[in-house]
Amino acid sequence: VHLVESGGGLVPPGGSLRLSCAASKFTFSSYYMYWVRQAPGKGLEWVSCICTGGATTDYADSVKGRFTATRDNAKNTLYLQMNSLKPEDTAMYYCAAGRIGWITHIVNFDNFDYRGQGTQVTVSS
Repeated sequence: VHLVESGGGLVPPGGSLRLSCAASKFTFSSYYMYWVRQAPGKGLEWVSCICTGGATTDYADSVKGRFTATRDNAKNTLYLQMNSLKPEDTAMYYCAAGRIGWITHIVNFDNFDYRGQGTQVTVSS
C-alpha cells in the first residue's frame, strides 16, 4: 500500500475536517500530490495540487478559499484542511501522486503513479 487516506466523516454544513494521506514505499518528496474527489453518481473532480516542496498550490474554483493543501515531507504525509464545508462537498476523497504537476482535468487515475483507496466526507445536517 502506497497511500492511505484518513480523517473523513460526517460534518454539518459550515463545519471543518482535516484529511491526511500517509505515503510509503516511494520517494514522497519527489512527487506532486493531488486531492481528487468523486461525488455519488458523478465523475472524478480535481480538488488541489501541491508541488514537491509544498510552496506552491492550486485549487479548483469550487473549493478555493475554503480548502488548504499542505505536505510534510519529513513525515511523508499530505493534508487537506477543509473549512466552511457545504453539502456539495460530499464525496469520496482520494489522494494521488504523480510526476507531472498541475493536471486539472482528471477523468481517471491513469495520470498518477499512486493513489489511495479514499476517505468518505459527508456534509449534512
